[in-house]
Order: sequence, then structure tokens, then C-alpha cells
Amino acid sequence: MEVKINTEYIKLDSFLKWANIVSTGGQAKILIQEGKVKVNGEVETKRSRKIFPGDEVEVEGNRYIVKGGSG
Repeated sequence: MEVKINTEYIKLDSFLKWANIVSTGGQAKILIQEGKVKVNGEVETKRSRKIFPGDEVEVEGNRYIVKGGSG
């Protein structure tokens, strides 16, 4: 699934909310801390990890490709 962001980058916990993977920051924090989130194929445990267009985020088997906005 492709997810478009309108900024240069987005923090991982914010991305999970933006993509409607979780509904709260607390849920994002738990998923990340439990090692259930991968960025570009590697488990990521930092909520503040910057996600850029072209990155791939995987949560419990679902893959999200980050796309940049136009402009």
C-alpha cells in the first residue's frame, strides 16, 4: 500500500497514525517498542526514526511504501 506524506519526512510514530495503522500515539509506541515495526526490512525500536519518501514500513505483515507529495 502506498502512503503519501506532504513533508520532507515524518517520524515513525506519527507515520503509524497518519497511515491509520494505529489511532493513538500510545498504540504506536507499544507496537514500536515490541519490535513489531520494520523500516526497510529492519526492526526499528525508535519512535523518532525519520521516515522519508521511498522508505518501506512493515507492520505485522502489512507493507507501506512512503511516497512524497508533489512540489
